[in-house]
Amino acid sequence: MASTASRPSRVATLPPRERILDAAEELFHHEGIRRVGLQAIAERAGTTKMAIYRHFETKDALVAEWLRIVAADYQAAFDRVEAEHPGRPAEQILGLARFIAEGLPRLSHRGCPFINSLAELPDRSHPARQVIEQHKARQTRRLVGMCAQAGLPDPEQAAAEITFALEGAQVSTQNGSIDQVGDRLMRVVEGILDRHRSPSGASRSTTD
Repeated sequence: MASTASRPSRVATLPPRERILDAAEELFHHEGIRRVGLQAIAERAGTTKMAIYRHFETKDALVAEWLRIVAADYQAAFDRVEAEHPGRPAEQILGLARFIAEGLPRLSHRGCPFINSLAELPDRSHPARQVIEQHKARQTRRLVGMCAQAGLPDPEQAAAEITFALEGAQVSTQNGSIDQVGDRLMRVVEGILDRHRSPSGASRSTTD
């Protein structure tokens, strides 16, 4: 997420559409989608509601575009670990876990924007919710592919366990229930990989 340390000088140099998205990102993430109106976004972006409507037909469209940007950051993490560890899928998986672990200290009290947005958008036809569901499906496919390339006998199960660990770590960071979450997350993911790679782990996964 964008830093707000030098926000005024940085935002002043952005084109109008980017200023609006920058303001929406900050307000949606810290205050929630429902609590933030377009007038607050306009004031934060140094523009007007009419200017927002020139770029986004509705608030829902603005929310969806914000989440597309967030999703792109996560997909870029997949691209990055694949480039950093070519032909080494287990290291790629650990790289993804490290990406999440290193980002945990920067989570605000609001936590993961996807989890929070799903809670605020119960209607599955909402365009922003569709962005999240499509992103999560794409993320799962890529993770299953990495698990398969790593030779894990049940890549779908391994990917599910890793996903539970990654998303659970973000929730635990948000609610403060667990300490040393990043270090513990890395050990959990390493344990999942080791168990699925071992003959006994493979036997358990196929007979459960």
